[in-house]
Amino acid sequence: MPTVVTPNTGIELFYEDSLENGGNPDAEVILLVMGLGAQMTLWPDELVAALVGDGFRVIRYDNRDIGLSQKFEGARAPSPAIQVLRKKIGFPAKVPYSLKDMADDGIGLLDALGIAKAHVVGASMGGMIAQLMAVHHPERLMTLTSIMSTTGNGKLPQADKNAIDALVAPLKGMDEETLVAHGLNIAKNIGSSGFPFDPEEQRARVLRNMRRSVYPAGLPRQLAAIIDDGCRRSRLASVRTPTLVLHGEADPLVKLEAGEDTARHISGARLVTIPGWGHDLPLPLIPRLAGEIAGHARGG
Repeated sequence: MPTVVTPNTGIELFYEDSLENGGNPDAEVILLVMGLGAQMTLWPDELVAALVGDGFRVIRYDNRDIGLSQKFEGARAPSPAIQVLRKKIGFPAKVPYSLKDMADDGIGLLDALGIAKAHVVGASMGGMIAQLMAVHHPERLMTLTSIMSTTGNGKLPQADKNAIDALVAPLKGMDEETLVAHGLNIAKNIGSSGFPFDPEEQRARVLRNMRRSVYPAGLPRQLAAIIDDGCRRSRLASVRTPTLVLHGEADPLVKLEAGEDTARHISGARLVTIPGWGHDLPLPLIPRLAGEIAGHARGG
């Protein structure tokens, strides 16, 4: 799979383009942006295939500091507690990079590939990044789809304790069984109550991701970028990109109210909520999600 160095931010990004498998070079592009500490492979192959089958060219990539993209080895992130406290008193902590930098990375990938416009789809932190693409680069987006994401407003309901604890829990070892157990614990605590996963299938998916790359050092730096960005409500008021907000009604990590708040603060946004859906992309939901994304792209 190829890498590019983004012309605007100078970051090496690893990406996958459906054209490599004989797709239509004239098809409209869907750019998939993944979330906190998550490799691009957390976008299920089944979703990519469904979108390609709907006639789109699909590109997914590893954000900076994760997967096979450029790492910020040695860069120190402030602890979340210290960072939040400093923001409250008006002296924000210095972070290795910002969420806007990560949004600029995605635009830089489009530049490097010679793509003028794309339908941008982001999940969780990827939704925040996609929102900032719409804020700062509106001319590059045909549509925006924000999935299980938020405006970042601090007054919204917080994540369930077991969900956030699982996500930020330190690894107890780097052997394969420990890594798989860690990944399965995250899946169990943030997943969909209405779409329980098959344990063996989930284990196989976690194992594939872990064998591809393990880089826990990037997560606190990405988390620092999220905290530093703060509330986007006022910035989202400027967005005129046709927007779809998809959110699970059983999301334990980014609560339903966060999706509702996102839709409320983007002019003309359409909100679709799904019962039983948590903070994952369960295979039984792939046809529905692909249909919503493709339908929105065509309508936009």
